Amino acid sequence: MNTLGKAPSSSEITPEPLYLRRREFLHTTFLFTATSVGTGGSLLWLMGGNRASEPESSPVSVSTPSLTTAGRSSYSTNEPSTSYRDITTYNNFYEFTLGKDVFKHVEAFTTEPWKIEITGLCENPMTVDARELLEEFGMEERIYRFRCVEAWAMVVPWSGYPFRKLIEKAKPKSEAKFIRMLTASKPEQMPGMRQAPHYPWPYFEGLRMDEAMNTLTFMATGIYGKALPKQHGAPLRLVVPWKYGYKSIKSIVKIEFIDRQPKTFWEALQPEEYPFESNVDPKVPHPRWSQATHRLIDTGSRERTLYLNGYADWVGDMYRRG
Repeated sequence: MNTLGKAPSSSEITPEPLYLRRREFLHTTFLFTATSVGTGGSLLWLMGGNRASEPESSPVSVSTPSLTTAGRSSYSTNEPSTSYRDITTYNNFYEFTLGKDVFKHVEAFTTEPWKIEITGLCENPMTVDARELLEEFGMEERIYRFRCVEAWAMVVPWSGYPFRKLIEKAKPKSEAKFIRMLTASKPEQMPGMRQAPHYPWPYFEGLRMDEAMNTLTFMATGIYGKALPKQHGAPLRLVVPWKYGYKSIKSIVKIEFIDRQPKTFWEALQPEEYPFESNVDPKVPHPRWSQATHRLIDTGSRERTLYLNGYADWVGDMYRRG
């Protein structure tokens, strides 16, 4: 099993009882059924007729799940992760709120059915449902560091499939050099959009084709073996672990192959602070704070930030370091 980047130190990760149980169902076909109760959710795992143990309870809303098969990833770090509660109750998703308590604002957000338009310079443009893609590509788990530009971090056990599988399905043309992606725009369900009308909604991001095709670039459909929570970008989001978190666009509805570098959401607002590349680099400070260290959201401890978030051995050859 490969190890992605330098392993986090023992103080950088929070052991979870769930992690110790995770291996027993990574080799098993599972069915996840969710039913709403009041404003929360009741979650049931069916594995050979047995109810699996829940992750640590957390007041979160989850997406409507899909029938999936989990397989062991050849890219798993085999490391424990930040607790489920911390992961799901502290994050950014400005479409819902400018605060970190996104989970309190997502109940009205509907995630099924979920259509994704794939268009632009490709031979196989399509509009396809997120469930169909997951059934076609299967699912694996990868534990990645997640580093926010705000200098906080977590370690997340994502499940999903490599982005390159979707790209290959679309068959991009040779002139396609970049990919532009778009987040859902549902102001009636996403109250943050009305609270920040000066932002250029809907959210948009982009990658170079070589970045998108890299083996680490991942389309996530879940965390901790559960369906992806709405606050984390259900039903599917991108994860680019060597870049700052805002590059990992959430709740994707459109993927477009283009021939020139696109503008991105934060770059359009503040280009000096949020450039297109936005790789994690402790030697390049944000104009308003240092990036040399980060705060772990579960322990609050300060840790040294690694170049490319610790994934330089995997992606460093794509960049010239100044």
